[in-house]
Amino acid sequence: MATSLMCKSLGAACLGLSMACASPVALALADVIETPARATDLAPENLLTDVDRAGDRMVAIGERGHIIFSDDQGQSWTQAEVPVSVTLTSLDFASETHGWAVGHSGVVLHSDDAGESWEVQITGIEAAELAIESQEEAIAEMEEKVEAATGDEKADLEWALDDLYFALENMQADLDIGPVNPFLDVLFLSEQNGFVIGAYGMLFHTSDGGETWSDWSPKLDNSQNFHLNAITEITGGALAIVGEAGQIHVSVDGGQSWERREGPYPGSLFGVIGTGRINEILAFGLRGTLMLSTDLGRSWSMITSGTTATLTDGFSEDDRIVLVGTNGAVLVSGNGGETFRSYIRGDRLGVMSAMPASGMDLLLVGEGGAELTDAKGKNLK
Repeated sequence: MATSLMCKSLGAACLGLSMACASPVALALADVIETPARATDLAPENLLTDVDRAGDRMVAIGERGHIIFSDDQGQSWTQAEVPVSVTLTSLDFASETHGWAVGHSGVVLHSDDAGESWEVQITGIEAAELAIESQEEAIAEMEEKVEAATGDEKADLEWALDDLYFALENMQADLDIGPVNPFLDVLFLSEQNGFVIGAYGMLFHTSDGGETWSDWSPKLDNSQNFHLNAITEITGGALAIVGEAGQIHVSVDGGQSWERREGPYPGSLFGVIGTGRINEILAFGLRGTLMLSTDLGRSWSMITSGTTATLTDGFSEDDRIVLVGTNGAVLVSGNGGETFRSYIRGDRLGVMSAMPASGMDLLLVGEGGAELTDAKGKNLK
């Protein structure tokens, strides 16, 4: 279970084996994106990676294409109809009925009935083709610049052109293998306007509810194609992305353009949320790293998390903020993220995501499936 758990957060860390045996893997990948998730009563107890609300309904996703939903605040669960059996990594509902889930093999799923049934919008094949098309356009533009340049400028541009050619070759090699690259997070600002991000710097945008997608990765300052792990909208309307190697990207125009922010931590960041206050961002990741910015990421303060567990996800509600992570870590703040108290659950199973349940109770999802707890993360049962 630990391997599956970390695959969500570590992007393509589990893809090396796939690269090493292309033909059999390509067939296996095709199988899982064409095979519906198997119905099982154990879906609520297996690995779950994310949870969200569709109106009053709770919806959770996980491994083997499992999607479950609850209409009684997590007391009981029903399994949804899902056309794929890949591990799903992230979920977002833009309204009470319309939601999107993403996962391994570059899968994007859509539901228009509050999570009861799902359809495939794109897979890693279509995503790779879009990325290749975008790269070819960038090469054409760079070739024109090289032709018009002289002297030292021309030499620099030729180096940049070589990098673009090299990246294109890698993309084409990935496409020959199959849909190997996972999407790791999804954000929809409305039923029409959404983003998906993932391994090797993938960033795609739709303005028509996922009917068509555009490759927006060239909008980021991410020439090394580091993995992008999490995307969120913060109070005030700005968007934030965090990822591998301490990456932080912020947009103040709805994602049309992005600025790279420098943070104090050079390691991987796996989660980002707002505090509920305008322009405030919480970013978190490896070894309990937790950072707060009150100015859209221009400056950061390190917050003592009280844990060395890797932090994976969280939510804010009024002044309450809850973060969760590996080793059963649950962190709670009652002052908008200025300080946190940590609790390690007795089973030590990794927690991937959390959301408010009845009253101050929590619904936690992770290696142990779905579990209702009190406000600190202690089991109710």
